[in-house]
Formats: sequence, C-alpha cells, structure tokens
Amino acid sequence: MNMVAISSVGAVAMAVGVMFVRIKASAKPTNAKKIVLPPIFMSTGALMYIWPAFRLTPAEIIEAILVGMFFSIFLIKTSKFEIRDEDIYLKRSKWFIVILVGLLIIRVILKSVMSTEMPYTQLGGMFYLLAYFMILPWRVAMLLDYKKLYKQLHGA
Repeated sequence: MNMVAISSVGAVAMAVGVMFVRIKASAKPTNAKKIVLPPIFMSTGALMYIWPAFRLTPAEIIEAILVGMFFSIFLIKTSKFEIRDEDIYLKRSKWFIVILVGLLIIRVILKSVMSTEMPYTQLGGMFYLLAYFMILPWRVAMLLDYKKLYKQLHGA
C-alpha cells in the first residue's frame, strides 16, 4: 500500500474519532480549556517542517491555508453552544457529522489527485497545514461564542 493510501486511512480513522469525541462532548459541559487545547496539541505536528522533504513553497502554503480556512466555515456554522442546567454545552448538530464526512471525502479525493504531482512528504506537509487552518479558525470562533455565553451566564 502506498503512503497516500496509508495517510488516507489515517485521516478516516481520525475523522471517526472526532465524530465520537464530538458526540460525547455534547453530553458534558464545556469550558475554554477544552476548546483551546486541541489546536495547541496539534501544533506540535509542525515539527515535520524541520526536515526539508516536508517543506512547502510559498504558493503551496497560501493554498493550503486558504483551503483550510474555507473548510473551517462549514465547521463554524455547525458548532453552536447552549446554556443548560447553568452550564454551557455544545449543541448536537446532525449536519456536523455530514459536513465532516463531506470534508473528509473532498480531502481524500484531493490527496489522491495531487499525489501524482508531488512527493508524499510535501503532500503530507500541505495537508497538515490545511487541517490545522481548518481547526484553528473553527476553535477561535468556538472560543468567542463560548465567552459570550459565559458572560451571559456569569455576568462577568
């Protein structure tokens, strides 16, 4: 099995994991730490750029960031909070799972098409950047929404 196929299987496994985490998260109150930590933990993946094989051209960087930010719009639109029992909860959204699966399918197709044009290391670096800039704006938007509800709930 080639590296693109292996990384695509990994992406599917992570997406399924995210779906389960998201379903569980809506059953418990949330807090700012739970919103902020995932992009911080994910940022360690940028260490791959230490190795020259993973480095991207400026055009590839811009392209990956713009596509990631575009994809984040769909995640932002399907992530809302609500106040329940004097706590803040993430609302369940059936569309979130549909959007996540759709984005995953698009990413796998893009990766398959692009794998004929560039080395898998560079492709990996590009898709990491895409994923990071899909998650970062989404989490920033979630944090801002959370803080609004927190002020409303606690009058701070």
